[in-house]
Amino acid sequence: MRQTVGVVGAGRMGLPIIGHLARKGFATLVYDVDAAKRAAVEQRGAKWAEDIAGLASASDAVLVCVGYDAELRALVPELARAARPGAIVAVLSTVHPKMVQELAAAHAGRGLTVLDATMCRGGRAADEGTLLCFVGGEAAPVERLRPVLAAFASDIVHTGAVGSAQVAKAANNLVLWACLVADHEALALAQCHGLDVEKLRQALLMSSATNDALAKWGTQTMAWADDDMAIVADMARDCGLTLAQADVTRDICRSLKPRRYQLDKYGR
Repeated sequence: MRQTVGVVGAGRMGLPIIGHLARKGFATLVYDVDAAKRAAVEQRGAKWAEDIAGLASASDAVLVCVGYDAELRALVPELARAARPGAIVAVLSTVHPKMVQELAAAHAGRGLTVLDATMCRGGRAADEGTLLCFVGGEAAPVERLRPVLAAFASDIVHTGAVGSAQVAKAANNLVLWACLVADHEALALAQCHGLDVEKLRQALLMSSATNDALAKWGTQTMAWADDDMAIVADMARDCGLTLAQADVTRDICRSLKPRRYQLDKYGR
């Protein structure tokens, strides 16, 4: 019998994931608060669920791709009330690790396993099915979920206990945004001194300065930069850790976002 996978959230990341799941043979059931997304979901071979309860009761595993903490806190109890015994709920959203840990503990007694399965590499990788997934939770449910994740992720790393995938994603995001800021500063300096910026960028990709943000230069929307760095700041405060560069990166990202890649305006 085909495994049924529920997906909550058909946004920029959720929609391509839905398509990959359906193409890989999973019976895919989708819910989103925006009913206008139904046509796009059905075009990708998935079925539309009218409500969360209907999705939860029919699914062996549920992938949660919502954007904000408040949505997640409201959603998981609703899923738990209707979920099948032994079902897995995997949080793909980027949130504070404590939130996932609290949700996992709160619903373990109901036979619901909550894992976190954060995604890296961005929208293009989601389209191509080449995401990197960090997964946090006990080994047995992680292995049960692995074939589902493999439908849209080319690399899957079990990072440890539940919540650990959020820690790994926070570390990833800290480095990502620091690199994007450094790339802007390096290329703005080079342009100011008359260098061919694109020629230099290609050369830097062959040097010790190479980084993914530089390779994908011009494509990053920075949609979640401030949210990502806010989570990093909260996590650092939780353990009494000072991350001086991360604090500066967050401030720069706020001003950079509306004029990213406009090197003539950087630092002026």
